[in-house]
Amino acid sequence: MIYFSTTNNKFSILLFFGSAASSFMAADSSASYIHMVQHLIEKCLIFHMTKEECMEALRKHANIESVITSTVWNELEKENKEFFEAYSQSHNKADRTSDSQTHKMIEKIILDQQRSRDSDG
Repeated sequence: MIYFSTTNNKFSILLFFGSAASSFMAADSSASYIHMVQHLIEKCLIFHMTKEECMEALRKHANIESVITSTVWNELEKENKEFFEAYSQSHNKADRTSDSQTHKMIEKIILDQQRSRDSDG
C-alpha cells in the first residue's frame, strides 16, 4: 500500500485548496478529497498507468483537475521513492488497460465510494 501523510502536509494541503483553510470542516473535506484522489491514483498504478495517463483518466472520467492529480502523485512519489523507482523501471505498455476499461474501473470506484458514504451517513 502506498502511504501519503496529510498530517505532515496539512498546511500545504489547506493552502492548496484555498480560502476555507481556517474551518475544521474544510480541512476534513480537503483531506477526504486528497484521500479519494490518492485511492484513484493507486488504482491507476494497479493498471500500470503512467502519471500522464492517470492525470488524463482522472480528468476525463472522474472530473479531477490534472494539477490536483499531479500534486498528489508527486507527494506519493516523495513518500514512496523506492516503490516509484521500481514502478517506473517495470513499466510495460502491454500491461496497460484500454480507455474503456479505465472508464469502467473509475466509475465503479466512484460509485462504490458514494455507496459507502451513503451507508455511513
